[in-house]
Amino acid sequence: MTDNLHRYQPVMLAVLRIVAGLLFLTHGTQKFLAFPAGEAAGAGWAFSSPGHYAGFIELVTGALIVLGFFTRSAAFIASGTMAAAYFIAHAPQDFFPVNNGGDAAVLYAFLFLYLVFSGPGRFSLDAQQRKAAVQ
Repeated sequence: MTDNLHRYQPVMLAVLRIVAGLLFLTHGTQKFLAFPAGEAAGAGWAFSSPGHYAGFIELVTGALIVLGFFTRSAAFIASGTMAAAYFIAHAPQDFFPVNNGGDAAVLYAFLFLYLVFSGPGRFSLDAQQRKAAVQ
């Protein structure tokens, strides 16, 4: 059974990248495009707080990660942003992520750090560029 599952690893890596990128992207679209509606909707245009700058990074790197374009660089920046967000906004409130609301920031930081090392998987513009360069 493990052998059968192993062959789907590159596809599932791409699915993980795309889903994580879409979720991350929605944080940026909420801040800058007011979609989806919510507490932070439309707040990013002011660039008046570190969270607004993070929103810009979420928007740009989220889109790049979804497309699998400059994936490793985008994931590195996104990971660092989430690590900084955790230590600036969440950790001062409480030591434990479950108590300080930083669970998502920690997960994003490590998931994107994983993408730095693994690359985008299949279904990415990076993979298409590599394939075109070889031919």
